[in-house]
Amino acid sequence: MSLLLAAASQAQVLSVRDQATVVNELLADRFEHLLPAAMEQTGIDMWVVVAREYNEDPVLKTMLPAEWLNARRRTILVFYRDGKSGKVERLAVARYNVGKSITAAWDMKKFPDQWAALVDIIKQRNPVKIALNTSANFGHADGIDHTEYTELLAALPADYKRRVVSAEPLAVRWLETRTEREMQIYPQLVNATHKIIEEGFSERVITPGITTADDVVWWFRQKIRDLGYDTWFHPSVEIQRQGKGLANPDIIIPGDLLHVDIGITYLRLNTDIQQHAYVLKPGETAAPKALVQAFANANRVQDILLSQFQQGRSGNQMLAAALRQATAENLQPTIYTHPIGYHGHAAGPAIGMWDMQGGVPGTGDEQLRYRTAYSIELNAATAIPGYQEPVRIMLEEDAYFDESGIRYINGRQKELLLLPRRAPNVE
Repeated sequence: MSLLLAAASQAQVLSVRDQATVVNELLADRFEHLLPAAMEQTGIDMWVVVAREYNEDPVLKTMLPAEWLNARRRTILVFYRDGKSGKVERLAVARYNVGKSITAAWDMKKFPDQWAALVDIIKQRNPVKIALNTSANFGHADGIDHTEYTELLAALPADYKRRVVSAEPLAVRWLETRTEREMQIYPQLVNATHKIIEEGFSERVITPGITTADDVVWWFRQKIRDLGYDTWFHPSVEIQRQGKGLANPDIIIPGDLLHVDIGITYLRLNTDIQQHAYVLKPGETAAPKALVQAFANANRVQDILLSQFQQGRSGNQMLAAALRQATAENLQPTIYTHPIGYHGHAAGPAIGMWDMQGGVPGTGDEQLRYRTAYSIELNAATAIPGYQEPVRIMLEEDAYFDESGIRYINGRQKELLLLPRRAPNVE
């Protein structure tokens, strides 16, 4: 069994060395198959990615081999697509090859100056467009810093300066598109995140009347690290409780509705999951019906949003349509769904933000494309007697969109986890 299939089929975390092997396999596959298609689709025949050590362009970080933790001095990558053959050259204006996929192309004796070496490569290939990572909408695609941009432009002859364009469309395609091999692995990541939540929201971790929300937060953080994963943000645990001032608001007690937001990083991919648990009161064997209905309301908002996924629609169009339908069904929705992949909050169409329910300028205008992944993040508010504020069921589950439609990568939570007795929560 290959390391890639092992990563997909087993729950165990690979050794650091084996992870590096898989990362490099995935990267080689992306360079060979994804990049040429993305350059053709966006009409960009030359992409120049520039960064210096410890000030890496977000795109460049995704292109480095696993053995490179940072750029080295100034690292310049050049991707040139020949219009006739469709083949893409992968060159590095660097002292050595960048892994096995990008060939060093700097003759330091002939061109002691690195910028002069880059200009020579450009002149030899005479591209129609020279794309640099500048973007007003996506920080991920805005990675060339002021110094590198200024020096590069100063080195270019006037005719080539006129060919400089933003690489935003290409950078977004590179970052947002998931390959078939990556999607063999992604279910393991999401399943692992679900299992961490199930354990964290159980009697193994929580003792009502003693355990605080912050105790559980740090348990999640430590558990993620102990298992061999990393996390791209600090977890959070929140309590919604009936009444006011009846107990220490930080200590978990029976009757509490718990919420967690966590995400893990593994093999350069990220998850982002939010789920809920209910702490049973003495004598209870199930959550109160009002909370069960509140949870069902949030599941319904998920269904409504997923029904809007169609290639070519913008994030803002999907947001507006989903909110209209949910409101017509007397739900109280807030939708703030985002792409996920190489980054937790990734490049691609934003489908609302919690404080922008009328649409998101720029990123919300981006159109939905196949082979992209999303964190279906939203909440539904339900007024329940005894609660000072409407109860918000805040759900987030990772999903994948392709020609067959939108599907959850590892199911979704359809009922509250229960403490102390745990119940299945993933469909």
